[in-house]
Amino acid sequence: MSVPEVDRVAAAHAAVAARRARAAVKQDIVSGVRTALDVLDSSATLEPSAPEASLRVREFIGTLRMMGPKRVAAVMNQLAIADSKRLGGLGVRQRAALREFLIDRGRAHGHGRLVVLAGPTAVGKGTVSTHIRENHPEVMLSITATTRAPRPGEVDGVSYYFVSDDEFDRMIAAGELLEWAVVHQSARYGTPRTPVEERLAAGTPALLEIDLQGARQVRDTMPEALFVFLKPPSWEELVRRLTGRGTESAEEQARRLETARGELAAEPEFDVTIVNHEVHAAAEELVALMTHQERDRS
Repeated sequence: MSVPEVDRVAAAHAAVAARRARAAVKQDIVSGVRTALDVLDSSATLEPSAPEASLRVREFIGTLRMMGPKRVAAVMNQLAIADSKRLGGLGVRQRAALREFLIDRGRAHGHGRLVVLAGPTAVGKGTVSTHIRENHPEVMLSITATTRAPRPGEVDGVSYYFVSDDEFDRMIAAGELLEWAVVHQSARYGTPRTPVEERLAAGTPALLEIDLQGARQVRDTMPEALFVFLKPPSWEELVRRLTGRGTESAEEQARRLETARGELAAEPEFDVTIVNHEVHAAAEELVALMTHQERDRS
């Protein structure tokens, strides 16, 4: 029995769409929009109809830098993965082995670059970071843990990890923080270590938006990072931004402005200065800097 023409046409269209979807996944990896580790760890690889699941492992590995056909074949043999295998068909051990290969390769080639962004209070670090988070998925932004209460509009796990003092103490004792500090003589802030280290090992550029004390701690432990100072156009503009946002009492504003004077004096400690005249421009300048560094290291 012959297949009806309408079915053959539909099947051909579906096959073309599937190839284009797989090609889009590969292009995302090549262009840096997603890392190979992001794709492998995504739930889509477990969905039979998803392009990630139907992508052949050899094509997936071939998206990595300096991975020609011979090297891909050698890696496939090393990982004991058949040439016809697709990501969705990997066994638990094969998936774990492939994941470990990606992490080890990222660590060996050092493609991930840590960039530390700091500056005085109210200069707009959080706003610049939010712009990058919303417009540049290729950049991993660390989420800070803090003991302070959420401000209006802030979301736990997105803006910050809001934790109790007891939980923060536990994280310090367990060595789970890359850096931490008491800020403005009140709340504590810290950067969870594991997410940052995993992203760097996988080759993802990572951005830490932290205070001056935290930046100094990171410089001691990771001197290879790039340290960027975000500076206001003027002292008067900094005062206007702090008093205009209306999130602190007059007493708190005075304490923060006193802290800001000392923080501004730390600019010479940093590798690069970006003046935050306008959020979009400052964010794009920072991303361009990160992308340029990545290209130089490739």
